[in-house]
Amino acid sequence: MHVISKKEIEQLLPNIVSMPLIEQGFADYSEGKCNIPPVGELIMEKGEIHIKYGCVKGGDYYVVKIASGFYGNINMGLPNSNGMMILFSQHTGEVAAILHDECLLTDVRTAVAGAISAKYLAPKNITAIGIVGTGVQARMQAEYLAPVTDCKNIIVWGRNPEKLLEYKKDMTDKGYNVTATMDMNELCSSANLIVTTTPSEDALITADMVKPGTHITAMGSDMPDKQEIDAEILKMADIVVSDSIEQSQLRGEIHQALKRNAITNDDVIELGTVISKGVGRSNEDQITVADLTGVAVQDLKIAEAIFHGATKS
Repeated sequence: MHVISKKEIEQLLPNIVSMPLIEQGFADYSEGKCNIPPVGELIMEKGEIHIKYGCVKGGDYYVVKIASGFYGNINMGLPNSNGMMILFSQHTGEVAAILHDECLLTDVRTAVAGAISAKYLAPKNITAIGIVGTGVQARMQAEYLAPVTDCKNIIVWGRNPEKLLEYKKDMTDKGYNVTATMDMNELCSSANLIVTTTPSEDALITADMVKPGTHITAMGSDMPDKQEIDAEILKMADIVVSDSIEQSQLRGEIHQALKRNAITNDDVIELGTVISKGVGRSNEDQITVADLTGVAVQDLKIAEAIFHGATKS
C-alpha cells in the first residue's frame, strides 16, 4: 500500500495531462460503463462532508473520496477544504493507495471539469471570463482554462471588498487583467464565459442579466439547498448540460429548475454525451449552461493517474 502525501501529489501534478483522462471518464459514465452510487453526505453545524465512490466496470481500481468544507476555517487561518482519496483493487479489494491530498485533487478535477465544459460549450471568442466568488475554485477555474482559451481578462464578483482586492492582486501577479466588482450586472455585461464558485443558497445571477452568446458553468451548487443561478436561465438556455443527470435530480441548478418546472429531464444532456457525440455549442449566439455537481469517475481518473505517477517514480 502506498501513502501519497499532498507534497508528493503537488510534485506529480505538473506531469499529468488530466483533461483527456477526465473527458474519457465523463464519456464512460454517460455510456453506462461506470458504477457510481449516490453521493454520501454528513452535514454538521460547522461543516459538510461529501463521500463519493465508484469505478469503471472491469477496470483495475475503485475509489472512495472524502472531501469536506468547513467555511469558518478561514477565520482561524485554516483551509476551508480537506479530505483524501483511497484507491482499492477491483480484483482483491486491497488498498492500493491512500492519497492524502487534503482536497487538492478534488479542486483540480473540479477545475478540469470546468475547462472541459468551456471547451465544448463556450463561445469561440471569449471577451472576458466572469468569476463569481473569490476562493480557491475562483482562482483555479480561471487558471485551468488556459488550454481552452488565451483570454486573460477576468472580471470577478464578490461580497467582501478585501477578498476581491486579494483575488485581484493574486491573479494580476499570474498575468491576468483583473477587474473587481460587487455588481453582478457589470460582470454579466462584460463576460461571455461565466463560472460560479460559491456555496450560495440564493440565486446570484438572474435571467435578465444574461446576454446572448453567454456560457455559464455552475460549480458551487453541489447540494440540494444550494443555488447560484436563477432557474429561468436554464429555461431560456439553448443547451443545458449536467455531468450526471441522475445526481441532478437531487442537487444543483438543474434540481432547482426541475422543482420550479422551469425545465424537464428531456431538456438536459450529459457532459459525457456532449464529449462523445460532439453536440456542444453550434453558434455564437446560444446561451449554454453546464451544471456540475461532481462525479466519482473524475476522482477515480485523477487518483489512478497520481498513483501510476508515484509508483513509476
